[in-house]
This record gives sequence, structure tokens and C-alpha cells, in this order.
Amino acid sequence: MNSIARADGATDRGPERVAAVRRRLSRHGPPRRPDGAPDFATVTLPEPDCDQVRDLLVAEGVGTVVEIGLAYAGSALAIGEALLRTGARDPRHVVIDPFQYTAYDGVGWELLCAAGLDGVAELVTEPSQRFLARLAGAGFVADAAFVDGSHHFHNVFVDLHFLGEIVRPGGVVLLDDLWWPSVSAAVAYFETHLGWRPVPGALADGTTGPAGGRPRTGAYRLPGPRPAPDFREFRPFC
Repeated sequence: MNSIARADGATDRGPERVAAVRRRLSRHGPPRRPDGAPDFATVTLPEPDCDQVRDLLVAEGVGTVVEIGLAYAGSALAIGEALLRTGARDPRHVVIDPFQYTAYDGVGWELLCAAGLDGVAELVTEPSQRFLARLAGAGFVADAAFVDGSHHFHNVFVDLHFLGEIVRPGGVVLLDDLWWPSVSAAVAYFETHLGWRPVPGALADGTTGPAGGRPRTGAYRLPGPRPAPDFREFRPFC
């Protein structure tokens, strides 16, 4: 398997086709569930949350999005639908998931192809912490990113560091599973020291945690231009 899979020439890439695949996935689950794969309901962003992600990205007018974590493609389908609805001239969706073929048997990528998004999406099957560094080094620019990969603090932090270089100033970074302390602590550094700010009202009606009512997802706008904080003014961030 090559590290990047892409196929061009899809004849029907309409957002309605993508929306139909999203609805089937939400109502009936994935077409198959590989033995030992993570539970669909646990790892997949609920349909109403996906709707909010789609609507936010459409409002942002995105043309290029980087996503970390594919799994069963719930959020990826919402992002693909948004890219088609914005009418971008050359929409591009870079999806990074090193476990797509080892844990999920390629189910998420198959659903993207079934939705006609294989001419828009690219699947990268190596760890995000390695690939994002090369993407940033190549000068790649995205309008937005969606992060739902490793939940270890150090990996989330590295992902956000490189996405801060990849996502354009004024763009947005969305994160799933903010209710995990490791994820919320990582983004808190970028709020405290690099000027990332929650997008007012974004994803406000999404899923909340069973304890404390903390939101599952969040959206942050990157400053422009990027700040260069003085290391001598370091402040605690969590």
C-alpha cells in the first residue's frame, strides 16, 4: 500500500450524494465492522455534530482541509460535503490515518469513494506527527483542519504545532474529544501563548460529556500574522 492513495475522474461528486452516504452511515452503521476494530458509536462523530462541522466549514468557504483520523469516515464525509458545497475550484481533502487498513480494513476510505469523493480526498497512511512535518516543510497551505487522531498529549501537541504552520492565518482548527484532559490541555497552550481563539458560537449545539457537560468538539481561529512569543514570558496553560 502506498502512503498516499488518490483516484481522479469521479463522474458524480455532488454534495447530495455525499449527504446520502452520511445518512446511511449514521442510521445503519458501516457496511462491515472488522474484528477487533474500535466500536463505531464510540469513535464516530454523531451526525448532528457532523452537520455543524459541515456548516462551519461552508461558512468559512474552505477549499483545502487537512484531517487527522479517518476511522469510519463520519467526519470525513461531512468535510467532503462542505468542500463540494463551497464551490471551490480545486477542492482538496488530505486525510491522515495510519490505522485505516490495519484496524478498520479500509472501510472509511471505501465510504469516501462510494460518496464520489475519491477525486477530492487523499489518504495518507503514516503517522500524522511525521507527515505533517513534511507537509509544513513543503509549504502546504490549508484553510482548515480537523483533528481526531492520537489522544496522547504529546501527539496532539505536535499535530497542533505543525497545523499552526499549515493552516493559513485566520483559518480554523477543529478538534474532537476536547472532553479528554490530554486534548484540552494541548490546545490550551496554543490559546495561552499563540493567540488561538475559540470561534464564537461554533459547534455550540454539539455533543457534551456525560460528566460536567464539557463540549466534545471545539473550533479555534488562528491569528494573523502568527505571533512569536518570548520564551521568558512562559505562562502555565492548564
